[in-house]
Amino acid sequence: MTLDAAVLRFAGCVVLASAMLSIYVHPYWIGLTIFAGLNMLQASFTGFCPAAMIFKKLGVRPGNAFN
Repeated sequence: MTLDAAVLRFAGCVVLASAMLSIYVHPYWIGLTIFAGLNMLQASFTGFCPAAMIFKKLGVRPGNAFN
């Protein structure tokens, strides 16, 4: 798995989990979905992604998007 795939999978899991939490636990969990979306948007412009930095330190093989 490349770094790009790991980041996208992680972001997808965060969005799905927070959507489920907002439905079944409390509506304020939608804030995590908003945060994840904003983080993905800023990463597309700046290339800075905290999750990519963490996965890189864990030894995930580099991809093309996050250098």
